[in-house]
Amino acid sequence: MSVEHRARVLFGLLLFAGTAAVLAWYLGTSARYSTFEIRTADPASGLIADSPVEFHGVEVGKVRQVRLVDPRSISILLNIRRGTPITRATVATITARGLATRGFTGYVYVALEDNGVDARPLAVPPGESYPLIPTAPSRVVTLDTSISEVKQDVQQLTDLLHTVLDQKTVESLKRSVDDLRKVTEVLATNSQRLDVMISSAERTTVNAERLSRDLKPLLESSQQVVRALQNEILPETDDAIVRVNELSTSLKEISTEIERNPAVLVRGRSPPTPGPGEKK
Repeated sequence: MSVEHRARVLFGLLLFAGTAAVLAWYLGTSARYSTFEIRTADPASGLIADSPVEFHGVEVGKVRQVRLVDPRSISILLNIRRGTPITRATVATITARGLATRGFTGYVYVALEDNGVDARPLAVPPGESYPLIPTAPSRVVTLDTSISEVKQDVQQLTDLLHTVLDQKTVESLKRSVDDLRKVTEVLATNSQRLDVMISSAERTTVNAERLSRDLKPLLESSQQVVRALQNEILPETDDAIVRVNELSTSLKEISTEIERNPAVLVRGRSPPTPGPGEKK
């Protein structure tokens, strides 16, 4: 066998071995992965073949193909590892994450989440080649979009401040600050007087407490005197009042009798002597 013939045979064997290896790899990959399809009308900028597919944050596959179906629809094929819990409750979202949506500083991937309770597996719809996973609106979580949102918020806040803080409001705030500064200066100037007043008030409080302690024995003595008056003098006073009332009653009776018979003042209260011819 010539050298040329042997080289051709060797090349053929190498080509066959390479083809067999590729075929074996493809069959092995096909056995370990299942293909699903998602369709969306949202832009898929940055999503390319071999972009990651994550299920609840865990990478479970790769994007196989991204193609334009019509002017408003995109079809995306996903190779997802067998055993991944893809059900009718699974929802796919095209998500951009990183510093930017394109380039090495950021990347776009497909996020899968379980948003329901229907645990039945997906079936291939009639007329379709692969099971269809429902989609949710695209989500962008990147630094450039965050900066843009922050810029919009700052602009809205600035506009609100311009609306609220008009010229009159600013002047009023300035006057309030000036008044507060004047009050602070007055307090600082009279701080020594305030200290003296506070000290005087403290001394007055101490003196009042001391006076209260000194008056307490006097109050107790006064209470004892009052009790003694109630127990000893008041009963005698009541007797005197009763006697005065009796005397007043007697005087009233005498006055009434004198009014009826003034001769009592001359003859006294003894019965009158019978006259001539009167029986004794």
